[in-house]
Formats: sequence, structure tokens, C-alpha cells
Amino acid sequence: MSRVALVTGGTRGIGAAISTALNAAGYKVAASYAGNDEKANAFKEETGIPVYKWDVSDTEASAAGIAKVEADLGPVEVLINNAGITKDGMFHKMTAEQWHAVINTNLNSLFNMCRPVIEGMRAANFGRIINISSVNGQKGQMGQSNYSAAKAGDLGFTKALAQENAFKGITVNAICPGYIGTEMVRAVPQNVLENNILPQIPVGRLGEPEEIARCVVFLASDDAGFITGSTLSANGGQVMD
Repeated sequence: MSRVALVTGGTRGIGAAISTALNAAGYKVAASYAGNDEKANAFKEETGIPVYKWDVSDTEASAAGIAKVEADLGPVEVLINNAGITKDGMFHKMTAEQWHAVINTNLNSLFNMCRPVIEGMRAANFGRIINISSVNGQKGQMGQSNYSAAKAGDLGFTKALAQENAFKGITVNAICPGYIGTEMVRAVPQNVLENNILPQIPVGRLGEPEEIARCVVFLASDDAGFITGSTLSANGGQVMD
């Protein structure tokens, strides 16, 4: 029987690649999204993967969304916390709204998503939780104090939750992508890409969403059962940690 995998932010960019790869690997995939109905419906039509709409920064909405997924597909056995936003700005000009919006979506969402599924995973003696952090959570980034703080927090959460649940057959790992060739990154002006971004990456190119997706498929598999509390850096050598 296929395992149920839930991917937050799973209809666009890296999340869409993850959802598609897990579906191809035989999982029953649910992809959540927050706001873009047109993109989500197009993704559903293209892939056949069911989509569910809620805001992962909302505790009650997340619990209700997960309950709907489980009613439709069965208990969530693999959870990919991929949803995230940016609201960049230098800290001395940053507003409270910019700070809290990013912390709530990129960090507090891990509580909102993991809490409703963790007891079921413990009862089943199996679970896979994979948190998509960022290279900027490892090294920091000018103009992203909110984002860097949240993504670094994801790593601490990963290690703590892994320790609590390893003996229950649940692994908890993080992936830190570097610059990935999503729609957003490819919209950066070519001169900025060539002069400012690519020189930071030893392999000399952007990553592809599918390369992150393959990391997820491995960590979700039975073959990765001895890996927990780990951070997998997929950044072309930009940060070697």
C-alpha cells in the first residue's frame, strides 16, 4: 500500500518538483498551497495530484487541512515542510509585519504541521519529516535577518524532534538548498545572476528543483532509515558544512 506524503507549498517551484517526484516514486501525494488558485489548479490538472488550500502559519487551518488530507488519503506518513515566503529588507528598516510574517510562515509552521501528525507517526512506529531550510539559514544573508533566523530555527527544530522520535521509527531531517533555478530566481536580471550570484557557487550554475526533489525522495525512503537529525546541503559548494 502506498504511503501518504504531504508537501506544503507543493504546487510551485521546488515544492512542485518534490510533489511530482514523490508521486513518480509511488507515494500518494497531497500538495498544499496558500493562495494561487490558478497555479494550483493547473498543477492538479497536469499531474493528477490532489491539492489543498490553507495557510501553514495558521494553527487551526493547518490542523483542519491535515484532517481533510487524512480523510481523503489516509494518515500522513511523510511530511515535507517546504512552504516559505520572503519579505526582505535591511533590519534597521524592517517592519514588525515583515518579521512576524516570515517567522510565522517559515518557522512556526513547523509546529502547526508536525504537531497534528506526530502522534499518529509514533503510534505507527514510522514517519518521515523533511524540513526544507536554506543555505541562508546556515550562513546568514544581508537583508534577510527574518528569513535567515527562521531557516536557522528550522535546523534546531529538526535536531530536537529527531532526538525525541528516533526510537519510534521516525526520522527528521533538513535540506538546505542554495540558489535553485525556480521561476523567482530566473527572474533575476541576467547581469546580476552572472556577476553576483553564480560566482558564489563553485559548480558554476544554479541548482534545479528536481535535484532537491531527488534528495527528498531518498530521505523519505526506507533506505534512509539510519539518517536522522541531519542537514543535507544542496548548494553547489556555496557553503561546505
